[in-house]
Amino acid sequence: MHFKISFNKIAAAVVVSFFVAASLSAQVRILHIAPPATDPAIETVHGPNIALYDPTVPSRHLLYLFITGTGGSATGSQRDDSIFATWGYHAISLDYEDNVIAVACAHSLDSTSFGRYRDAIVTGAPVSKKIKVNKANSILNRFQKLLVYLVKHDPNGDWGQFVKDGQPDWSKVIVAGHSQGAGHAPYIAKLFKVNRVLIYSGPQDYMDNLHRPAPWQAMKSATPPSRFFAFLAMKDPFNVHHQIANCMVLMHLTKPDTLLVKPGEAIRGDYHILINTLPTKWPHASTLFPQFKNVWAYMLSAAD
Repeated sequence: MHFKISFNKIAAAVVVSFFVAASLSAQVRILHIAPPATDPAIETVHGPNIALYDPTVPSRHLLYLFITGTGGSATGSQRDDSIFATWGYHAISLDYEDNVIAVACAHSLDSTSFGRYRDAIVTGAPVSKKIKVNKANSILNRFQKLLVYLVKHDPNGDWGQFVKDGQPDWSKVIVAGHSQGAGHAPYIAKLFKVNRVLIYSGPQDYMDNLHRPAPWQAMKSATPPSRFFAFLAMKDPFNVHHQIANCMVLMHLTKPDTLLVKPGEAIRGDYHILINTLPTKWPHASTLFPQFKNVWAYMLSAAD
């Protein structure tokens, strides 16, 4: 549900959230920012954006941008984002229009359906029958306006290092996403040359009736395919074999580049698709379980 409140109320809420969030941890600074505070044209979908960093550890001068899955709130990512902050990354999770599930396009006979769905949510282009998002509420505008806001309102956070000429400095951004966000992240990486791409439990962009990955995944990429890394679950109800096929297209692989991984175990070799077999009732969410920090660390540091 969308709602609007006055700017004065928003400003007051932001001040409170800065104070309360910052007190939650002795080390990680956690900021909650109402989306309309960054741009009055931006609507709140689920709740505030979150921005995190740990001022007590050396900065890696890289920003981890996380995009949630269907129905997910940015604040729901706070636990995992905090881990990245303790590793020296700045982190942001965005509130955005994520209520229409990606697989709504799976049975379409129009091979461009998934691509137009991604374009609508990421850029705000009026191109999709599945979802309507205007430019102000697109992922790109939400991210840009949040960064500019942080530069102004949290000078101690050194957010300016991620902004160049008023726009995100994509070369310093690690774009990541889970489920629905696992498709938005590589779509953004197609448009801009990012530092690397982390894909969790996706993408779901497989054309069931056409028996092939959605063609947008093969389009020219500003980010080298070697900088794409994926973490999947063998028992994912959204079909791990389709996810692997999608990742192979994104990564320009001619054969599966997969490795089974376990919590806490060192990962050696040159792999871009990691898969877990953890026994759990929530395999689709398992790629975000903190016990797999070893996998996240590998994807962040593996040679491209």
